[in-house]
Amino acid sequence: MRRLVILGSTGSIGTQALDVVRRNSDRLEVVGLAAAQSHELLVGQIREFLPPVVAVTDERAAEELRQALSGLRRVEVIAGADAAERLARDSDADMVVNAMVGAVGLGPTLATLQSGKMLALANKESLIVGGELVMDLVKGEPERLVPVDSEHAALAQCLRGERREDLRRVIITASGGPFRGWKREELARASAKEALVHPTWKMGPKITIDSATLMNKGFEVIEAHYLFGLDYERISVIVHPESLVHGIVEFLDGSLIAQVAASDMRLPIQLALAFPDRLRTGIRALDLTQVGSLTFEALDRETFPAVDLAYRAGRLGATFPAVMNAANEVAVVSFLDGRIPLTAIPEIAARVMEEHEPAKVVSLVTLERADAWARGRTAELIESR
Repeated sequence: MRRLVILGSTGSIGTQALDVVRRNSDRLEVVGLAAAQSHELLVGQIREFLPPVVAVTDERAAEELRQALSGLRRVEVIAGADAAERLARDSDADMVVNAMVGAVGLGPTLATLQSGKMLALANKESLIVGGELVMDLVKGEPERLVPVDSEHAALAQCLRGERREDLRRVIITASGGPFRGWKREELARASAKEALVHPTWKMGPKITIDSATLMNKGFEVIEAHYLFGLDYERISVIVHPESLVHGIVEFLDGSLIAQVAASDMRLPIQLALAFPDRLRTGIRALDLTQVGSLTFEALDRETFPAVDLAYRAGRLGATFPAVMNAANEVAVVSFLDGRIPLTAIPEIAARVMEEHEPAKVVSLVTLERADAWARGRTAELIESR
């Protein structure tokens, strides 16, 4: 029985992770849940899975949660900005699933790995912002860090049993998002409502907007750099609108190995939760006779400059990726609020990077300072528009 803590349990990845647990209760047990706030969904999750500890960010929300759970004496509710981090560090879990959104997920990621637990990582920002710190904690124990992103789970499967010296490059696929085929001038008029309708995946608002700008693909390039120890020249991005081929590996002899599956996030989630085993339950098998054709296209780098911006941030290293991520987070919220057009998101992130004075990443404090500066500068630039 593998004991799990799930951070971000009420989000898209968190709820699907709990569905995997529900279908495999003989192998998986929830010993902790964390969410930003208390609401009906969280209460329902607690009543169903009965975790000993629940963490929420807000103290007032924690008190409301305690009242809603007054009949469940065995559930402890902890609160505070560091509640998820404490839960990750202090629980008796074997594995922590980090499904939090944003740079706030880095602290719990570091706490998980520092405490010796396995980490199923869905929080992209942990590697974007603090990749060097994260990978330092798994040196010699790479199996403790298991990717949840469908693309990196796919690449990991393609690489199992293969010799790294035979590898030429890895290829990350992108659906193209809701605006595939649009030109830049059209993209400038895109509404938040349009941007939130993803053609193949159902996700939370932040990552859905990142998918609309293709910033998420840039993030995945940086993730792949850290997860697989690859130079950026050996990581490519292509558009695959059917979202059935999730990752491709190319070898020196020209051979390609691809991982193909239905567009169901529960598959990479359960691969992570049961690693290194495979589970039988919950996922619809893909009928290739019904698929028809598979399409692959070059990335439109002029319309979607966020991908190249992420390549640049990754190559520059230091605190540049943290600054890019912080600027992106602030700009995404402003777009959803109707304050800036979609095309302004990568433009603003690029401007903030240009003004940044980088620092070597030596600690979490270094990253927090760069993050705070970038958020403040991004807010100023948005206000000036």
